[in-house]
Amino acid sequence: MTQPLERDIALIDDLRALPAETSWVEFKSNNSDPDMIGKRCSALANAARIDGHDLAYMLWGIADETHDVVGTDFIPDAKKVGNQVLPLWLANSLQPSIAFSFRTVQHPQGRVVLLEIPAATGAPVAFNGVQYVRIGSATPKLTEYPDRYQQLIERLQPYRWEQGVARQFASGDDVLALLDYSQYFRLTQQSLPDNRAGIFDKLEADRLIVRDVGERWNITNLGAILLANNLGDFDAGLARKAIRFVAYGGKNRAAQVTHRRDGKKGYAVGFEGLVGYLHDLLPKNEHIGAALREAHPLFPELAIRELVANALIHQDMTITGAGPQIELFEDRLEISNPGAPLVKTERMIDLPPRSRNEALADRMRRMRLCEEQGSGLDKVVEACEVFQLPPPLFRAEEQSFQAVLYGPRSFAEMTPEERMRACYFHAVLKFLSGDKMKNASLCTRLGISPKNAAQATTVINKALDAGLIRVADPEHPRAGYVPHWA
Repeated sequence: MTQPLERDIALIDDLRALPAETSWVEFKSNNSDPDMIGKRCSALANAARIDGHDLAYMLWGIADETHDVVGTDFIPDAKKVGNQVLPLWLANSLQPSIAFSFRTVQHPQGRVVLLEIPAATGAPVAFNGVQYVRIGSATPKLTEYPDRYQQLIERLQPYRWEQGVARQFASGDDVLALLDYSQYFRLTQQSLPDNRAGIFDKLEADRLIVRDVGERWNITNLGAILLANNLGDFDAGLARKAIRFVAYGGKNRAAQVTHRRDGKKGYAVGFEGLVGYLHDLLPKNEHIGAALREAHPLFPELAIRELVANALIHQDMTITGAGPQIELFEDRLEISNPGAPLVKTERMIDLPPRSRNEALADRMRRMRLCEEQGSGLDKVVEACEVFQLPPPLFRAEEQSFQAVLYGPRSFAEMTPEERMRACYFHAVLKFLSGDKMKNASLCTRLGISPKNAAQATTVINKALDAGLIRVADPEHPRAGYVPHWA
């Protein structure tokens, strides 16, 4: 991300305002010894993580004792180590690789060189194979301080997309304009504070914004993806995470496109509008009750809500150029998202979900936009049973996941694979409720008349042969059936 000069000056002034050097900030005048810089990069990256900072800094052109700007003639790109320029040599000397950056800043009081160093994430940072740490003004080997090493190991964390910065150095006015903060308070059932400071405090507490330098704010990826008034106001990578909807006038993508909607709002503030749009657009089946003719949606609304939320929460945000997509065909609804699932598809309705985006999942559950953890897909399958629809299909590809809801079809119209999948899901739901699947219950699930119970028996036998289910008690075959893993 390009750094505005104003922000770099504010950052330098904030660092100069510290009473002394810290474990994650060091000042230099002109000392540009490459080995010294390499050791400091390792030490500062490791110490910053221990002390809970995401970035560390070295600054040239700042007096060590007074923190006055004295200027520097250090030019990183002009410094050679052997036949390599310093930044390239440094990148090759640090393990694992870290995205450090040198920036030359024309501060009003003199020329300053700023080296920004990301804190260690997956492993301690080493320079030429040796790990260092910053303690006071010393830079010893990390192995000489086992307590510090243990602290670092405990605090190392993988990269979390949600913690990334979507908009840096934003003013308070920018934050309030870019994010639909009033919807945040409504969805979380909190009273809207009567002053700006109260609004920022709440958003900061939920890691939707974090403090930057110069009394400015950073809007996190989490804040933007949830609350953006328009995702297009952020970078293209974030804008492509908007939900896309396409409806076709046939059963495949070669059919004419009848409706298209490219989402713009953040997931939380746009979710209800999207679900409402789908509800209004989806075909309805008419049911004549005792006195009134009622229209029921072709697909259960609860199933749509949960599958859309699932696609948003469990997608791999690091896959560029792709986002969640909803496609409506004459006979089915397909909901897909980038990223292979972290749980096997056949175990999705009984195992707790694993998400790459835990903070996103937590906020959306708190906003009551999806089911409590571990119950969502169970309810999707259950809703399909209640409506006597074909079972949903959960399909994993190398870089994507897809859930498919099918329109009404009779038992005779279902494929053999769909019948077996319905049998397996039915056995899972029965098992999760403390019961066992039996021939009679499967007849009800599949809409088979009791006089044709032999059809259910055929499905059960095929599911047994496929290894999807097993007899609950081999000594008492009439006891029923359970999933193969039970």
